[in-house]
Amino acid sequence: MSAEPGLSPARLELPVDALAASEHLGSRLGLIETRVRTLVDQRRQDDPAVEDPFRGLYLSEEDVDRLLTSSESAPASLDGLLPVEQAQDECEAAGRASRLRRLQRTAALTALDVEFLLIALAPDLDGRLERLYGWLNDDVTRRRATPGLALALCGVPTSAASARARLAPSGALVRHGLVVVEEADRPFLGRALRVPDRVTSHLLGDDTPDASVADVLATMPPLPGAESDRLTHQLQRGVRLVYLHDRGRLTGTALAVAAVEAAGRRPVVVDLAQLATAADREQLLTLAGREALLQDGALIAGPIEALAEAGAALVRRLAALPVPVVVTGQSTWDPRWSGHVPLLVSAPILAPHERERLWRAALGPDRDVVVPVHLHLGPDQIDRAVTAARLAADLAGTPIGENDLQAGARSQNTAGLERLTHRIEPMVGWVDLVLPDAVHGQLRELAARARHRDQVLGTWKMRPGGGRGRGVTALFAGDSGTGKTMSAEVIAAELGLDLYQVDLATVVDKYVGETEKNLERIFSEAAGVNAVLLFDEADAVFGKRSEVRDAHDRYANVESAFLLQRMESFDGLAVLSTNLRANIDEAFTRRLDVIIDFPAPDETSRRALWHRCLTAPLPIGEDVDLDFCARAFELTGGNIRSVAVTAAYRCAASGRPVSMADVITAVQQEYRKLGRLVLREEFGTHLPRS
Repeated sequence: MSAEPGLSPARLELPVDALAASEHLGSRLGLIETRVRTLVDQRRQDDPAVEDPFRGLYLSEEDVDRLLTSSESAPASLDGLLPVEQAQDECEAAGRASRLRRLQRTAALTALDVEFLLIALAPDLDGRLERLYGWLNDDVTRRRATPGLALALCGVPTSAASARARLAPSGALVRHGLVVVEEADRPFLGRALRVPDRVTSHLLGDDTPDASVADVLATMPPLPGAESDRLTHQLQRGVRLVYLHDRGRLTGTALAVAAVEAAGRRPVVVDLAQLATAADREQLLTLAGREALLQDGALIAGPIEALAEAGAALVRRLAALPVPVVVTGQSTWDPRWSGHVPLLVSAPILAPHERERLWRAALGPDRDVVVPVHLHLGPDQIDRAVTAARLAADLAGTPIGENDLQAGARSQNTAGLERLTHRIEPMVGWVDLVLPDAVHGQLRELAARARHRDQVLGTWKMRPGGGRGRGVTALFAGDSGTGKTMSAEVIAAELGLDLYQVDLATVVDKYVGETEKNLERIFSEAAGVNAVLLFDEADAVFGKRSEVRDAHDRYANVESAFLLQRMESFDGLAVLSTNLRANIDEAFTRRLDVIIDFPAPDETSRRALWHRCLTAPLPIGEDVDLDFCARAFELTGGNIRSVAVTAAYRCAASGRPVSMADVITAVQQEYRKLGRLVLREEFGTHLPRS
């Protein structure tokens, strides 16, 4: 054996923490090398065939005899350990903590655990030790430490049960993923010990997370405040498990990040929605826990609902980690999730002025822009909305504006609601509505309710308890085509929201209980989305309850009762649209905030509607008499739009402007669709004689 110098850390431009880690690790590995050399010398004295070039590839008769008469080697010397640790004590006192020391404390490793870890780590840092391990294993192909070799290097008998247990699945090294015991089919003493690359890189000063968990890790800006300060105090007192009840899924994680950072730990945020879709989610959760352990941090995981039935087992695994764990979710904490009793904390709902502060901070130099504080967004959503708004403004070559921010906020809506409803991006405004002044006023009142509901219902506490939400619900009643859906679209545009129209075909189900499940999914998804929820033809699901004559009546009434309760606890903006107001159950109307009746348009309104539909860029002939159309044809706005579209197609086919004859023909077709008679006195001289 050549006398090569011991390990010495390379002195590169390293941070103070990484330099201390390298120095201490190098010193400890130097001691491991010394003990390896001592054990090699002992083996050479006991092995007469040490120079055999085929050693480790076969077993001779002499080897068999020697093995039958040999005894365990004497314990290796541990001289030199004390001075190394004393030197590290001095470094820690000077503020240069060793990562190995810190890991030993956070993972609750024993002195023997640390020795096993270093022995398994050594061949990954020094190729010479890799070859020596192969020699000591008496197999040139096996160049990693084994439990038998580790016990020999530590001077521990191979029969010591307590020492062997440190490398069992229940031991801290294996349980926390710091050491992997491979080749389970081999006898215990001959299995390979491997330190994962992430643990090695961490001990050398690298904090880059494991690539295998990158997809489930998330970043979240902190949300400091009184609530996070109280949570910080509890974490500093040693609380290990916290459940943050975050009803709106907006502030819980950000609050936890602020509390963990203030407690002097690094937050490791795990997106359980991403984790739940992975096939190896238990392994990923273990690796995420190891990430928090290595960084002396705290694990923040949510939402708990994403784990569904597997939640209990995984939360128990989370709670067993030797780091603080903060779980977030909308559900009430289930004691079956963990044997540990958590600290229960309710995440706050952001007040409008708090959301405005977050918007201004994210905007930076553009803080003078009008911000949509009425939209319910969390800190991370606001950051992403501002980023999306800046990208859109840069593409248009204009300064960032209110419309950009509203579009950026809409981009944060999840796609889950689109699978259950039809999304309509608002393209109309107040000027496009042709309605009586009284109806206009009621619609503006509805928009004001939605914009200021946080102040009235939250700050001023004008809504009593009993599980009632902060939602705003309106009923639009009127004949088909009177502007109900367009008005909902205008309200959405005014508030900077998307409009989601509920498709009743996907909601109503003939099987008992399925309609309620479909509605619950819609309401649950809508609770996390800034949008207007439109129930068109609402009397189909919000109809009157009837006297119970058979099982069908009973279950129909159960559906109505469920809807009554669910509408009352809804936190969003919902619009119910119906052609038959009388069919809506009175219990629903009592819970509605606004009821707006849409009358059929009078002659003045019809004139305005005809003018809006038959105008540029559509080419219009000089013979088109809009006054006659408004006076003669009692049609709603939807019918007038349909007539105009039909006339436009005739115009496109003939290559000429729309004429009065085109309009009359289109009106006749619309009458037939409506089942109305085409009377000559109604059309006057414009109706050709047959």
